Amino acid sequence: MKKNTYPLTTKENLLPYILITALFFLWGMAFGMLDVLNKHFQDVLHISKAKSGMIQFSVYIAYFLMALPAGMFMKRYGYKRGIVMGLLLFAVGAYVIVSASLLQSFWSFLIGLFIVGCGLASLETAANPYTTRLGPKETAEQRINFSQSFNGLAWIIGPIVGGLFILGHHAGADGNQLHSLIMPYAIIGTLVLLISIVYIRTPLPEIVEETSAQQINDEGVKVQKPLFKHHHFVLGVIAQFAYVAAQTGIFSFFVNYMTDAKLTPHFEKETAAFMLGLGGFGLFMVGRATGSFVMKYIKPTRLLAIYSLMSVLLLPVVSLRLGWVSIIALFLSFFFMSIMFPTIFSLGIKDMGEQTKRASSFLVMSIVGGAIFPIFMGWIADISSMAIGFFAPIPCFLFILYYALKGHKVRA
Repeated sequence: MKKNTYPLTTKENLLPYILITALFFLWGMAFGMLDVLNKHFQDVLHISKAKSGMIQFSVYIAYFLMALPAGMFMKRYGYKRGIVMGLLLFAVGAYVIVSASLLQSFWSFLIGLFIVGCGLASLETAANPYTTRLGPKETAEQRINFSQSFNGLAWIIGPIVGGLFILGHHAGADGNQLHSLIMPYAIIGTLVLLISIVYIRTPLPEIVEETSAQQINDEGVKVQKPLFKHHHFVLGVIAQFAYVAAQTGIFSFFVNYMTDAKLTPHFEKETAAFMLGLGGFGLFMVGRATGSFVMKYIKPTRLLAIYSLMSVLLLPVVSLRLGWVSIIALFLSFFFMSIMFPTIFSLGIKDMGEQTKRASSFLVMSIVGGAIFPIFMGWIADISSMAIGFFAPIPCFLFILYYALKGHKVRA
């Protein structure tokens, strides 16, 4: 195998790359905490698994609604201001969650999560394409996977924080069932607000996009190829929708699966939250970190194909409830999902030139798959069992396999 000898980034882009990579850690924390909340709200508010899926719906529907406005904002004002806007929305949403927890209002809590989601959508619309531009074109997939490995690290810490400060605590002295949510989100809101000030005061280079693909019209004049005429981009949007749908379903119901009384062995929810953080997201981070390294030797598309195939093979084992065999299969699925989001994203915006910001917006919009799928997967669990629900993501990974093998190819 021929080694890729291009550097990950360049000297002049090193500081911006570090600062942008820090954002990946930040929103990873937000999502890591999110995935322990389903079980918490099921227990303290006595809601169904399907209704608890509204937690993920609130965040991911914000991605769908905010991605295009964020892309338009950045096209006019640049990546840096888009990042600052995302951080400020993130902080406001966290403070709304604190207020909702004081009021013990599930629906107000969802509004706070929606605002957080708008902030995260803005950050991802900016940070993902910006990262691919901070170095040689040949290492774009490696660069975004390396940055996303810090996102994976935060996914480890998020459930542990959630287990310690949310699942491990019950009602406050005043009987408030959501008391344990107040301190974590107050700290997050303040921290994000401080980080936004750092970004305001730090100069970041504005990336000038290359000229996009062009076609010759009937008059012999070169014209820009329409966005949705880029076959690899359109299929990339669908593949990203499928991936985030599958990922969110698996992440959201991990704790439910591990606490299922029909599973031998099964665990307490606090223990399951720690297993999600240290085991599941630990493997997720290892997968991203090693994936970036392995891509020096194996083409990103080939690695994506291998990992998606492994996901297809592992999920039936999870659903069969074969004790530790199924539990290990569930943990391994985290490893094989690890490189999918950044790799699909990088492939989807490849050679999009001046249309990169707009293409990035649609790829972030496709994250709406995470809004729909947990409700669907929870509904399956409610009418059958949580184990059967883990069959649902298989078609999503089959489409990703197709994209890795054929759909990613850029057509003239």
